[in-house]
Amino acid sequence: MTESGLNVTLTIRLLMHGKEVGSIIGKINVLLSLKFKGESSTKKGETVKKMREESGARINISEGNCPERIVTITGPTDAIFKAFAMIAFKFEEDIDNSMTNSTATSKPPVTLRLVVPASQCGSLIGKGGSKIKEIRESTGAQVQVAGDMLPNSTERAVTISGMPDAIIQCVKQICVVMLEVEYKAYTIQGQYAIPHPDLTKLHQLAMQHTPFTPLGQTTPGFPGLDANNPASTHELAIPNDLIGCIIGRQGSKINEIRQMSGAQIKIANAAEGSTERQITITGSPANISLAQYLINARLTSEVSGMGPL
Repeated sequence: MTESGLNVTLTIRLLMHGKEVGSIIGKINVLLSLKFKGESSTKKGETVKKMREESGARINISEGNCPERIVTITGPTDAIFKAFAMIAFKFEEDIDNSMTNSTATSKPPVTLRLVVPASQCGSLIGKGGSKIKEIRESTGAQVQVAGDMLPNSTERAVTISGMPDAIIQCVKQICVVMLEVEYKAYTIQGQYAIPHPDLTKLHQLAMQHTPFTPLGQTTPGFPGLDANNPASTHELAIPNDLIGCIIGRQGSKINEIRQMSGAQIKIANAAEGSTERQITITGSPANISLAQYLINARLTSEVSGMGPL
């Protein structure tokens, strides 16, 4: 199970200059290597290897000698957050090192440029700029969505600037917006469609989530909202041939959903002659909404062939 957040796989891409890519990859110090007979301060690729191992995210860097390269980060949301944290703190370290012999009095912010499909930028900006304003105010990061698409592309650059912690919180909220867009695109149609959960709860969850904790330390899952509200109950009917993807091997998936959502979830035994199983979800409204979201994500993955979540 992931340490925190929703166990949903996302792909986020960054646009980086050559110098930034070099910082992420980690280059060999040739002179030091020769001087100390093969001992180098950083082996080529060591930095990105460490980021992959410690975050759990897949990090790929486009080939070529172009001035700018695409860095693709794929994984569960919590792995993406860790990868972004490592990149942001690495860039801050680079800024600190560059200022050692500099006469500059003010420290420039860390800046990352995300590549976002133009179709998702509307949701990110919000009506009258309301969503992007909310993200700026709640995270303290500066966020700018480019007005024009990138050359020969249907995507735009989204520039995030600020302190590493602010950038991480900002990326979390952007991930939630992307999840919402994907959810609306992939909601299962038909008689077994699950009612659309209150996705504002997901935004609240992202905003209330505890700040980034250094790697190696355990972070709690999302807290259940409205914990003081009386528990309510919601029932779903799931086709027999799809119940397996909800339960998982030895109950692993349903246990993940229980722990992530904070809801109590009971699956009724198969009734003779019935083609579906009853699922009863009990908890606060937020617990139920999040449980519904996670169950729907599992079903969407199974039905659309997107692969396991």
